Amino acid sequence: MTELTDLTAVQLVDGYRKGEFSPVDAARAALRRAEETQPTVNAFVRIEAEPTLAQAGASAERWRRGEPLGLVDGVPVSVKDLLLMRGGPTLRGSLTVRPEGKWNEDAPSVARLREHGAVFVGRTTTPEFGWKGVTDGPQSGITRNPYDPSRTSGGSSGGSAAAVSLGAGPLSLGTDGGGSVRIPAAFCGIFALKPTYGRVPLYPASPFGTLAHVGPMTRDAADAALMMDVITGPDARDWSQLGAVDGSFRAGLADGVRGLRVAYSPSLGGQVAVRPAVAAAVRRAVESLAAQGAYVEEADPDFSEPVEAFHTLWFSGAARVVHHLPAERRELLDPGLREICGQGARYSALDYLEAVDVRMDLGRRMGHFHETYDLLVTPTLPITAFEAGAEVPKGSGHRRWTGWTPFTYPFNLTQQPAATVPCGVDEDGLPIGVQLVAARHADVLVLRAAQALYEAGAGGIAPPQRPGATVS
Repeated sequence: MTELTDLTAVQLVDGYRKGEFSPVDAARAALRRAEETQPTVNAFVRIEAEPTLAQAGASAERWRRGEPLGLVDGVPVSVKDLLLMRGGPTLRGSLTVRPEGKWNEDAPSVARLREHGAVFVGRTTTPEFGWKGVTDGPQSGITRNPYDPSRTSGGSSGGSAAAVSLGAGPLSLGTDGGGSVRIPAAFCGIFALKPTYGRVPLYPASPFGTLAHVGPMTRDAADAALMMDVITGPDARDWSQLGAVDGSFRAGLADGVRGLRVAYSPSLGGQVAVRPAVAAAVRRAVESLAAQGAYVEEADPDFSEPVEAFHTLWFSGAARVVHHLPAERRELLDPGLREICGQGARYSALDYLEAVDVRMDLGRRMGHFHETYDLLVTPTLPITAFEAGAEVPKGSGHRRWTGWTPFTYPFNLTQQPAATVPCGVDEDGLPIGVQLVAARHADVLVLRAAQALYEAGAGGIAPPQRPGATVS
């Protein structure tokens, strides 16, 4: 008996190759897990059992012939409902998006997964247009944390994080404009990578502009490297994509961290109040890097909190999302989104360009920082998951989600690769994440350091308690 829902994508592909089980077995297990947990967690807006099993059957036949289509042939995958996927509507978490239409186009990352034989389980939940760091909204309701359904999954890729955490497929596609793969991955105990901007093509272009990245959400760093080898394929629809990758993201993954120069910033120079349990778990991860031969010292990046510049760019993007809606349809929007759209519409062009200036200076300073340090290590978040259905923790005094995500959104401004690795749990059993950041284009280095944590036993935590889905 094999617990297929606990296997990584790498392990599934190896099992298919050896004939130990088939893509149909894996698809059935993932579908069962998705359907069993949907009433409690609400990770999906659409579970597509019939087409999923048809895709799995076609994959099983290819494996039987010894002719797999690509690197992830037969692996169950979910897709955040912000990314186009042909065959059904992409509602983007909003009642203002009309489901009618042909819906016959894949986003670039979805297209690359399809070309490599991935089996699509369903579409995962997102807050409306991915606007905030938790996942709830008028179209899809509240997505809850697999470790404690009274808590939030985080966001905006909260459905994807919950799906992977629950075992409803080891791979998911998320988007990250201010932390949106890293926040929910940290809260749900999984791995996620925000690649260098442009490394994964994006189409249609995000209204949030060059803040928005597409990235893998997976069980571990090895699965993310595998997924990056698939989704980084070029696509002419994205004018801002980077050039083709030279080599594989899996190459050198196990080379370790010996000799790397690591800056450990536990609180961004005292700017952030970090919960003691989080600080202790992150420090243990840093000590693991040092024990493996990295040169570690406490050092803080040279920036003050750039939240106002981020808000100017983010709120302006939100206003752009809804500018075409008549007044009566705007009443359907999440009230918080409606509020920031109003604020965004009031910014002037000079306000926007001033925020761009702040962004460029921050990027310059981080570029200089990485002349000294290969990696920056921080907590992913200063807290663990709080109550579901709220944008900010009760009693925190924060007005917007950016108040409790000070470690994530700055690196969307700078477009750097950043990953979160689960590194422990708090006193309530809720996951904690450590964030690894490198200079632009150094995605492989981030993956390599994350893999070192996993191999040393400092990365990864026990999965949440969940109903069995054992498949013979």
